[in-house]
Amino acid sequence: MNPQVEPTPSTQIDPPHPAEDVLDHVGYRLKRAHAALRSAMDQALREHGLTVPQYACLEVLAARPGLSNAELARATFVTRQSMNVVLRGLQDAGLLTRPATVESGRARPASLTDEGRDRLTAAQEAVYAIEARMIEAIPDERLTALLEDFDRLARALSD
Repeated sequence: MNPQVEPTPSTQIDPPHPAEDVLDHVGYRLKRAHAALRSAMDQALREHGLTVPQYACLEVLAARPGLSNAELARATFVTRQSMNVVLRGLQDAGLLTRPATVESGRARPASLTDEGRDRLTAAQEAVYAIEARMIEAIPDERLTALLEDFDRLARALSD
């Protein structure tokens, strides 16, 4: 027999803002926006045979050829181990090249192949359409401030 236990009031800590619903807290709102973006990106990139990390790797390499595994991992917000898997997959698909060997202790820089550039260009059209949809939802006069606020949030958590 399970006796009825009367609930005891838990100690409630007030959030740092006046949201009445927990799902309206800043972190939940950011995560909801991130989840919507990730879902749209996954769907768009699937048509191009890419994952979000693969796309990010190709896009960063197009802008900064020759980056190492560690540099790419930092730029695309994945671990070095995950980036190694991404790089191997892209290399096996013929979308990038890395030297087979390098001097001892040196990083193996990656570069896009022509096929990698073509795949990236095709995928960018779909990804940029998603970004345009997001930007269109924000009034022009607020976009710069929003982007600056995103940077402030990141810095606040990096300190």
